Amino acid sequence: MRLTLDYPPVWLVGAMAAMWGLASFAPWPAWEGAAALWAGRAVILAALLVMVWAAVEFRRARTTIVPHEAPSALVTSGPFRFSRNPIYAADAAILLGWGLSLGALLPFVIVPLFVRVIGARFIRGEEARLRAAFPEAFDAWAARTRRWF
Repeated sequence: MRLTLDYPPVWLVGAMAAMWGLASFAPWPAWEGAAALWAGRAVILAALLVMVWAAVEFRRARTTIVPHEAPSALVTSGPFRFSRNPIYAADAAILLGWGLSLGALLPFVIVPLFVRVIGARFIRGEEARLRAAFPEAFDAWAARTRRWF
């Protein structure tokens, strides 16, 4: 078995570290205060709740949450009614909350880069596997449900 670290949480932690680095070494422009810190924490908490909700829906459907594995069901309930990728959207929201908490504007440049990486490394493959496994159902769901938000 080959060990791989190519999983979304690894990319999320890497993006958070990059944001922290930018805030630490180039804190321009910056802001201070408890309001931004608490707003950032609230966004992160909301995103974590969406992730848990999505994980519960995967469990109910008895399908994998692992991006590289073949799905056994198409999950369209819970947060998947609003987004085809609510966990990835929550990842992006965590980065937004983290940026607010860091108190600097420059780290936010990482968020669109993260979104592009996740789209290229995970979403395209996942959607191809879902379309192959559930062609009509996936196309109907994709037509009525946005990819991110």
